[in-house]
Amino acid sequence: MNAHEKFTLVIGATGTTGSRVVARLAATGGRVKAAGRRATPVDGAVPVRFDWDDPASFEGALDGADRVYLIPPLGVSDPEAVMLPFLRQARTAGVDRAVLLSSSAIPAGGPAVGQVHQALPGLFPQWAVLRPSWFMQNFTGNHAHARTVRADGTIRTAAGEGRVGFVDADDIAAVAVHALTEAHAPNAGLILTGPQALSYDDIAAVLTDVTGRTVTHRHLTYERMRDRLAAEMPAEFAAMLAGMDRTIAEGAEDRTTDTVQRLLGRAPRSFRTVAERELG
Repeated sequence: MNAHEKFTLVIGATGTTGSRVVARLAATGGRVKAAGRRATPVDGAVPVRFDWDDPASFEGALDGADRVYLIPPLGVSDPEAVMLPFLRQARTAGVDRAVLLSSSAIPAGGPAVGQVHQALPGLFPQWAVLRPSWFMQNFTGNHAHARTVRADGTIRTAAGEGRVGFVDADDIAAVAVHALTEAHAPNAGLILTGPQALSYDDIAAVLTDVTGRTVTHRHLTYERMRDRLAAEMPAEFAAMLAGMDRTIAEGAEDRTTDTVQRLLGRAPRSFRTVAERELG
């Protein structure tokens, strides 16, 4: 790498996908700025302070960057209000490629980050929007499902027997790096899934088999799930999350795509493989 080569700015650099994106870029010799509220040191990257709530942090984070990996602010119902001013500033500062993490459940122009998705092609000549299904790491990391699995061997949802194409965060990060570094950006929204659509009962069965500890899926009503979540978060956000379970029950996430295979030249990893890697 030469001294004049630009940086890739990774926002949310200590998060589930951001940390993996930083590690992959650094491993290939890329120049990386690892952005977060505390500018946490990360191997192979330059730590930089970045806070969506503090626009004064934007300029320093963008200095020397020509591409950016975007994690929306967490728990914000209208992220476009803070993200779009930053993205306009990024374009003015010389960023010409942006890769946004969204969700398979949110289309362009949809609620929340869907508004940012819709705006991205008009802001950057090179772009991609990653729309992964639910993360496999929801059952192995620090997500509420993983915590209840560890605490009492249960997964509680209002998803019924609905199926989801759960995807490995490592595969999401690999696609993100591809979108950031290939000669031509995808300039598209990319729905990312694992190789199979699985129900939460299927997930519980795999976890039972891999860990040797009985894990069960408790089927809750939408109302009970909403009220359970509302004890831990704002009521509006709880209703949205419970509503996403309800759409799963109705079949909205019962799909798989060939995106990982097509872009990476290999099949996406199965849930059993990830469970064995992280819990076995």
